[in-house]
Amino acid sequence: MPWETWAGRHTGMMFANKPTLSGERVTLRPVGPEHVDGLWELINDPETVRLTGSHGQPDYETTKQWYGSRGDHDDRLDLAICAAEDDSYVGEVVLNELDVHNLSCNLRIALVGPRVFGKGYGSEAIRLVVDHAFTSTSLHRISLEVFDFNERAVHVYRKAGFVEEGVCRDALRQGDRWHDSIIMSALAPDWGVKEV
Repeated sequence: MPWETWAGRHTGMMFANKPTLSGERVTLRPVGPEHVDGLWELINDPETVRLTGSHGQPDYETTKQWYGSRGDHDDRLDLAICAAEDDSYVGEVVLNELDVHNLSCNLRIALVGPRVFGKGYGSEAIRLVVDHAFTSTSLHRISLEVFDFNERAVHVYRKAGFVEEGVCRDALRQGDRWHDSIIMSALAPDWGVKEV
């Protein structure tokens, strides 16, 4: 089948399947209104806001509507990260910015602040979602950006197989300081996936 025909039939449908992915530490579940209290905690945690460079927080009702509508989008995959031991919400991992023609997307992840840092939740969530993406879709490339001061995240991404590609200089201003954004990616062949 010619590429244009394939792309025309599959545009926006790469993430139509919203799986539940299980690991030893976490279970990734499609986000829904039942996770809104966890998301509300996440977007209001000062350390999470600092690490992600977020600003302009929405109100609770907007947040609830946002999480309630994620399942309707076939061009992105939003998963709640839930602790395996008690199924509590500890963050989210998202594949978005899908580029069907170039078989690529963006990854972002955020955890609910320091109370869940250092427990391996983020590392396992990244491995689970990237493995799912490369083995169940035709994706070739997953990219991300991380701020230079978030050394813990850079370490986790490297450990997961992401490679640094470049830097966006002075991409974030916090207070009176500028910070660079590091661009990283993982490719399906590097992940051990044979492409057709």
